[in-house]
Amino acid sequence: MRVGVHINRFDHSGGGPALGAELAAAGAAAEAAGVSWLSVMDHYFQMESNGGAEAPMLEAYTTLGYLAGHTSTVRLGALVTGVTYRHPGLLAKIATSLDVLSGGRATLGIGAAWYDREHEGLGVPYPPLAERFERLEETLRICLQMWDPEANGPFEGKHYRLAETLCVPAPVSEPHPEIMIGGGGEKKTLRLVAQYADACNLIPSSADEVGHKLDVLRRHCDDLGRDYDRIRKTIAYTGRAATDGDLDAFMRDIAGYAGLGIDTVILSPRLSEPAAWIESFAAPVVQRLAQSD
Repeated sequence: MRVGVHINRFDHSGGGPALGAELAAAGAAAEAAGVSWLSVMDHYFQMESNGGAEAPMLEAYTTLGYLAGHTSTVRLGALVTGVTYRHPGLLAKIATSLDVLSGGRATLGIGAAWYDREHEGLGVPYPPLAERFERLEETLRICLQMWDPEANGPFEGKHYRLAETLCVPAPVSEPHPEIMIGGGGEKKTLRLVAQYADACNLIPSSADEVGHKLDVLRRHCDDLGRDYDRIRKTIAYTGRAATDGDLDAFMRDIAGYAGLGIDTVILSPRLSEPAAWIESFAAPVVQRLAQSD
């Protein structure tokens, strides 16, 4: 099982001027530790559960571009992009630019979006949930069409219409940047994973719950004729052990996931200065998980 790190707070003690150096240090620490994934949230306001809208928040893809320039091996992505925030043609271009400039290390993490306050606060339309899922599926189709060099042409959907789907330069990743869909909804989200995604991300409450979600995903794959084993499975660990730096408690928490085929556990510490934490906690986690394989 590999280890990822999700940076989700930007309230550095040194304020905004200190964030660039901290993020560069976090990227260096992640690569030195053997961390395979580095992500940020796609929010414009900080979540209410993580400090509230008045707390500092950086735009995701600007931040990922900065991290790309300060790393060389770690995979980069938003966990996850809100489908409502960017027109899908522009999103495909943004993700492609990240992939090109990072040397093929971009993942398009994407989901149906949920944070109504930031939509309303910044004047971004916030459609009902059913429509957001319709837009999510159309966005996935648009991205795949833009990443297919033989498929330039119009796209006609219910919500989006594109006269051209040019994307030059093409992604470095083959055949295209990895698509990761976040969420565990059994009827819609996991069906979209089975149909379009290269990876999924689940936020588990227990290993039994994850096992059930993966069984649902397998059934969707069977229905669609998709090879279940070709989908990379990841989980976002939100337990207190990571933030507290309790390695033994973390290893106990994660033990039940070992036999489920989880490729990557993404640690989500609610810490504003993650570089030192990566060195002190994430690095030993990488070593312990490697020893347990």
